[in-house]
Amino acid sequence: MLRAAGTVEEPPAHPPSRSAESARFPVWQAVALGALHGPAELLPISSSGHIAVVPWLAGWDYRRLDDELRKSFEVALHTGTAAALLISLRREVDEAVRGLSLRRIWQIALSFAPPAVIGYRYERAIERRFGKPPTVAAGLFAGALAMALADRAPQLRGAEEAGAGDALWLGVAQACSLVPGVSRNGATLAAARWRRFTRVDANRLSRHAALPIIAGATLLKGVRLRARGLPAGSAAPFAAGAVAAFVSTLGSTRLIRALERDSSLLPYAVYRIALAAMIARRLAGERRG
Repeated sequence: MLRAAGTVEEPPAHPPSRSAESARFPVWQAVALGALHGPAELLPISSSGHIAVVPWLAGWDYRRLDDELRKSFEVALHTGTAAALLISLRREVDEAVRGLSLRRIWQIALSFAPPAVIGYRYERAIERRFGKPPTVAAGLFAGALAMALADRAPQLRGAEEAGAGDALWLGVAQACSLVPGVSRNGATLAAARWRRFTRVDANRLSRHAALPIIAGATLLKGVRLRARGLPAGSAAPFAAGAVAAFVSTLGSTRLIRALERDSSLLPYAVYRIALAAMIARRLAGERRG
């Protein structure tokens, strides 16, 4: 590269490596994000949105990591959360497995297909285009609006009345939640309540639709991570984050029942709008700066 004076500027001898990037990812930040991931996954507030914007708002080193390294770390978080959910919901999972029928398998397939196909084909493009603070804020706001409106729908149906159309709606909702900020839990709850299921049964349908997707996505990303390999120096923060996500999910399972008892999704919608406003304010301040 030529300088103004006509001399040649030599390029850096050694560009930053992925191992150097991982060295700037402190273990305490990995633990904090893992602790956040559990409750954020169980509540309709978007775990992916929080993992994307909290480090940005706090100015943590995590936001400066290589994109692939951040996605690999999120695999570790989802692995810890998925393992904890399988343990904490083992009785419910066992009942669901014992009650499998051709009708139920067909419903699972319909709710699984849209997010599986779109996620497998477009996951990277979605993450690149929609994983930034402005789009996370938009997802938080749009999801909050959908939840608040769906919460006003009449509660007339039970989970046993769910059919193919309901399963497809849940699948479309999960596909929409691939955009960080939308929230898988929030989208499926809104879809189930739009379909006039009671609050308790909407939560049950949301969980049953989510578990295959969480397990499938974790498996797929784990295979990709195994093929790619962990960067040098990243084992400690990855392990710490996964353990923290496992513990925080186990410790937060009471939130599932609390969500079922709540009379409204409005408090979660208000929180999401407040977080979206905080992001917008920060972005406006950066533009002024």
